[in-house]
Amino acid sequence: MENIYKARRQKIRQKMHEHELDYFLIQSPANRYYLSGFELFDPQCNESSGYLIISLDKTILMTDPRYVEAGKEFIPGEDIFVYSRNKHEQINAFLKKTGVSRLGFEPQWMNYEFYRSLKKEFELVPVKGLVEDLRLIKDNSEIELLRKSCGLNHKVFQLMEDIIEPGLTEMELAWEAEKLFRENGATGLSFSTIVASGPKAALPHAIPQNVAIKNQAPLLIDMGCRLEDYCSDQTRTFWVGDKPSGIYKKTRDLVIEAQEKAINKITPGIPIKDAYDLVQSFFEKHGVAEHFTHALGHGIGLETHEPPSIGPNTRGDFKPGMVVSVEPGLYYPQWGGVRWEYMVLVTENGAEIL
Repeated sequence: MENIYKARRQKIRQKMHEHELDYFLIQSPANRYYLSGFELFDPQCNESSGYLIISLDKTILMTDPRYVEAGKEFIPGEDIFVYSRNKHEQINAFLKKTGVSRLGFEPQWMNYEFYRSLKKEFELVPVKGLVEDLRLIKDNSEIELLRKSCGLNHKVFQLMEDIIEPGLTEMELAWEAEKLFRENGATGLSFSTIVASGPKAALPHAIPQNVAIKNQAPLLIDMGCRLEDYCSDQTRTFWVGDKPSGIYKKTRDLVIEAQEKAINKITPGIPIKDAYDLVQSFFEKHGVAEHFTHALGHGIGLETHEPPSIGPNTRGDFKPGMVVSVEPGLYYPQWGGVRWEYMVLVTENGAEIL
């Protein structure tokens, strides 16, 4: 793995050269991990496990005492700077000593306090998407991990079908999903499981409640796991009971047909937005487009939601090695809704459902 991280950093250095940058500050946890192997997660949303400084010939980890030993597994000890109190002042002094004058940074990850501190000493250059552009295309090892993670998701959905019954609460069913993931080898969830019964299935990101699953009603479950740090994300919508309504069956059939059309459309070289436009046009033809309220999908890898978004304003084309979700949905507050989600690998000549 060490050679993989080195190769990725060399690609970043080539991009830095194109942007005339000698130093680049990495704050994103996923980007930090992608380039070094160090700490995929921060301990809290308002804390950092550490930052990488990529120069043209060196990689430096700046972290606090809690993470020094963990950092040595990936970065030589002499290239680890340890800060404690007055973190921003200490980082400024260290960067000046290192020779930094012009510093690239990830604007979407920089908070105002840190920015204001750095701005006093350095010329700051916002560079968005430098690492994310590399992460768009998965290598063979990443694809294999995503394939395994997705396979576990399929397995847990099959096991869940034997558990679903009226009377269980949404929270209980979400807990059953998490237990099944962990019992079958997952290291954790990739996001909090969505379980939505009846009219709540019209809420794309519904939060499970301590309410009983309804009989003769739709049940939407959106769930995913992490397997060796790589995410899965799939959605299925079930009918609980033996008498699925006509509107449910019609909606489910439209959603699944739209998904099939989109997956068949995905081919290297076509604009990403074309897949969304195809589904939007299909729903317009059937008079239901107003009930399709979100993007068609998103990239997935170290993060559940990562570029590219498959939406109406997305720039760029599909490329081999991208892994994306395809998840059309139709939502009706009166009775619920249907979403169906697969993970798809863009191949050399089309798309493969994982």
